[in-house]
Amino acid sequence: MDQPTLLVTLTGPDRPGVTSTLFDRISAVGAEVIDLEQVVLRGQLTLAVLLAVDGVEPQLRQVVHETGTGLGMQVQVHSGRGDNRSRPTGRAAVAVLGAPITATHLAAVSKAIAEHGANIDRIRRLSRFPVTTIELDVSGADLLRLRRELALVSSEHKVDIAVARSGLARRGRRLVVMDVDSTLIHEEVIELLARHAGREQDVAEVTARAMRGEIDFAESLHERVATLAGLPVSALDDVRRSITLTPGARTLIRTLRRLGFSIALVSGGFIEVVADVADELGIPHARANRLEVVDGRLTGRVVGPVIDRAAKAEALRDFAQLEGLPLSRTVAIGDGANDLDMLEAAGLGIAFNAKPLVRAQADTAVNVPYLDAVLYLLGISREEVEEADAADPTTAPMSLPAIPASL
Repeated sequence: MDQPTLLVTLTGPDRPGVTSTLFDRISAVGAEVIDLEQVVLRGQLTLAVLLAVDGVEPQLRQVVHETGTGLGMQVQVHSGRGDNRSRPTGRAAVAVLGAPITATHLAAVSKAIAEHGANIDRIRRLSRFPVTTIELDVSGADLLRLRRELALVSSEHKVDIAVARSGLARRGRRLVVMDVDSTLIHEEVIELLARHAGREQDVAEVTARAMRGEIDFAESLHERVATLAGLPVSALDDVRRSITLTPGARTLIRTLRRLGFSIALVSGGFIEVVADVADELGIPHARANRLEVVDGRLTGRVVGPVIDRAAKAEALRDFAQLEGLPLSRTVAIGDGANDLDMLEAAGLGIAFNAKPLVRAQADTAVNVPYLDAVLYLLGISREEVEEADAADPTTAPMSLPAIPASL
């Protein structure tokens, strides 16, 4: 409907009563409120109101100016017709993460979005510590093309940029599947076991051959596990006590559980360790390789199929089916080539402090050392996380003596 409208913008020091006073005075004129947005940044308020003004524009202008100036605010009033123009389709959420984020970063991101032909409709800060995250609500975007274009900006300016589908696609329950070694935890469990067996150098050499592409994951796993032959099973308990969670891991898991998300661990490591970590963190699903044990000692062999990159993707699909969720509602987090199939299969694949090859092929990359930064890519702010923690009497660090507390 092409009715006369008035756009009113008030800016100035924020204090209780500004909004209520303005609408109380406007109500005497009887105007219809069509749209409204308000933001407060370091104590400065910006309030924008779109009003229908059929036959009452002069009165509204007078009331708005008198009220605004009386409140010590700057007032701008613009006449027009009709509602806001409809936002084009192709909605995307662009998250920029950095420590710090600079004006150069935001200039490059906003320029790329403009050159793409998309529009930035809203901007908000999701976190300030330990990293700063700025989220841009974008419309008129081709998601895959914008993701590729901003990946170039990310590489050039050394800042993390994530592009996710917005709207209903970001809401509701999801399945989050995580790699374990060097993702959920700092360590590589096979290396810790090799240290107990005095074969750390042998394992490192096999790993290097695999990294050079000379052998595949399954072959490298069998060769590395073979070095553990004869190791007493009690070494697994020692390894379990020595692993450390990645900073932010507890916060991530705790928040995902509050949201009702399903969580799973999928690892090329060993279920004897992974299952304990999953139990302690309240994660219901876990899949990993199983070590063969005879007479209390490792035989140097694994039991059952190897959890390689194809098996990780299969596990994601299995868990999604078990939870009754489509793949579009899954999130995968990993760091190595062994995670590539899983990252590709997921609705959102996140490379966490990953190898360059993995960063290049994942939907998005996080290169800050805090696992809970993943929450910001899902549109969850640090403030929301902290408020939920403060309201929950059980939030005190969970009892997990075997794993040192993380952020």
